[in-house]
Amino acid sequence: MTHETEEPLVAGLLLAAGGGRRLGGRPKALLPHRGRPLVEHAVRVLREGGCEVVHVVLGAAADRVRDEARLPGCVLVDNPDWAEGMGSSLRVGLASLKAEALPVDAALVSLVDQPGIGAAAVARVLSAYDSRGTLAAASYDGKRGHPVLFGADRWAAIAAGAVGDQGARDYLKAHRDAITLVDCSDVAEPYDIDTEADLVHLE
Repeated sequence: MTHETEEPLVAGLLLAAGGGRRLGGRPKALLPHRGRPLVEHAVRVLREGGCEVVHVVLGAAADRVRDEARLPGCVLVDNPDWAEGMGSSLRVGLASLKAEALPVDAALVSLVDQPGIGAAAVARVLSAYDSRGTLAAASYDGKRGHPVLFGADRWAAIAAGAVGDQGARDYLKAHRDAITLVDCSDVAEPYDIDTEADLVHLE
C-alpha cells in the first residue's frame, strides 16, 4: 500500500520557546494553568484535536520544562536561538518534523500562550488538509490566526522566510490567495498571554 492511499499524517508543532519578556521573564511554557504547566495543556489540545505526532520547540528554561512538565510521547526540540524570536523556533520545528521517522504530510502549528484555542479549533483546521501543498489557518471574525496548517511541500520556503518574530507572516501574506481560512470564532478565543494583565485568562 502506498503512502498516498493511507491517512495523511498531520503532525502538531507547538512553539513553546518564549521567555515571557513582558511577564518578568517567566517562561511561557511553565505558566500554571489548571494546576499544571501551560505547555501540558497545549499538547493535550493538539492530541485531542487529532495530532498523534507532536513536536514541541523549547527555548527559555528548556531544562526546567523537561523536568517539570509531563510530556510523554512528544518529541522535544531545543531552539538555542529562541531569543531571536518565533521565526527561529518555526525553522527548528519544521526541521525536526522533516527528520521524523514517519513521512509527515503537514504541520499544524500552534502557540503555547493561546489557551483559549482548544481541540475543536485544532480539529477544524486539521480537516482543511487536502494535499502536501495545503495552506490553512483558523480565522476569528475574519482575521487570520492560529492554529495554522502548512503542507510539507511548503516547508522549505516557509523556513527560508522565517526570521525574527515574523514566523510565517510574510509567507502567508505573499500566498494569501492559497490559504483556506477556517472560521473558529464560535469555538475558540485567540488571545495571547503576553503581559501580567493577560494572566487573568489562566485558571
